[in-house]
Amino acid sequence: MKLSTRGRYGLRAMIELAKRHGSGPVLTNTISETQGISTKYLHALLNTLRAAGLVRSIRGAKGGFVLAREPSDIDIKEIVVALEGSLGIVDCVQTPDLCGKNKDCPARRLWEEVGNAISAVLTKYTLEDLARPDACAGKPAR
Repeated sequence: MKLSTRGRYGLRAMIELAKRHGSGPVLTNTISETQGISTKYLHALLNTLRAAGLVRSIRGAKGGFVLAREPSDIDIKEIVVALEGSLGIVDCVQTPDLCGKNKDCPARRLWEEVGNAISAVLTKYTLEDLARPDACAGKPAR
């Protein structure tokens, strides 16, 4: 599995919102500048995250974006799935009818296990974990 810029940049935007959580709406320009993401691309990402129920937009002079829930209640898997779609590394695990060898495939169990491991790691971490000041220090969150 390889994350696209949608997943990587969207996660960075969500971490920025988590760092500013409780301080009011954050302007798209602020996120754009701090994270080095173009404003146009960031708008598209935030609209996808809004449709997934992960952020809310607030209109008006003091508007911007805020997290829809507490940072501790949003796991990274939710964000990645909202932006990237399925976590499956091969299509036949998600949709068994795609492959005629599905029932006797020697690699199927391996692909399921890899997908489950990716899912478990992404579920283990929350935005709160990644927004901590020492998150980049390589210390495990939990």
